[in-house]
Amino acid sequence: MSLNKRLNFAVKGESFLKFKLEQIMIEVKENWKNYVRNREIFIELYKETMIKLNNTYEEMGKRNFKLISNLSKLQFKPKIDIKYIKKIGTLVPIIEYELIREELLPAYSFENTSYYLDDLIIVLVEFFEKLIILAKYEDIMLNLAKNYKKINRRILGLKNVIIPELTEDVKKIKGILEENERENYVRLKNTKDLINR
Repeated sequence: MSLNKRLNFAVKGESFLKFKLEQIMIEVKENWKNYVRNREIFIELYKETMIKLNNTYEEMGKRNFKLISNLSKLQFKPKIDIKYIKKIGTLVPIIEYELIREELLPAYSFENTSYYLDDLIIVLVEFFEKLIILAKYEDIMLNLAKNYKKINRRILGLKNVIIPELTEDVKKIKGILEENERENYVRLKNTKDLINR
C-alpha cells in the first residue's frame, strides 16, 4: 500500500511538473516578444551612440574628451534599485533606474567642444535606460530557461527512473502476495482434506 501511495504521488507529481512546464513556455513566449523588440531598439540606439561617440572623439581628441567625461561623472548620479519577485517559481527582476542630474548646465564650455557632444549626452541617457530594460528581459529569459531545464530534468527522472522502479516493485510485491495466497489456499485445502478423512 505504501508503494502504491508513493507511485500515485510520483504520477501526480509528474503531471503537476508538466503543467508547470507549460506555464513556463507561456511565459517564455510572452517575454520573447518583448526581448526581441527591446534588443532591436537597443542595437539601433547602440549604433547611433557609437557613431556620435566616434564623431565627438575625432573632433575633440582623446585628452579633451576624457576631461569632459570625468567632469560629467560629477554631474550625473545614477540610482538603481533591483528587487526580485517569484513568478511560476522563477525569479523575475524589477529594476528601478533613475539618472539624477545635479546641475542643469553642462560641465563643459561650448567654445572648445564638439557640437556632437550635446547629442551624445542625450543619446547616452537613453542608451543606459534601454540597456537596463534589455538586461531585465535577458535575465528573465535566462531564469526561465534554467527553470525549464531543471523541471524537464525532474520530469525525465520521474518518467524514466522513479515511476518504472516503483511500478516494478509493486508488480513484484503483488506477485509475491498472490503466490503466498495460492500456497495458503493449497495448505488450507490439504488441511481440510486431512480433517475430513
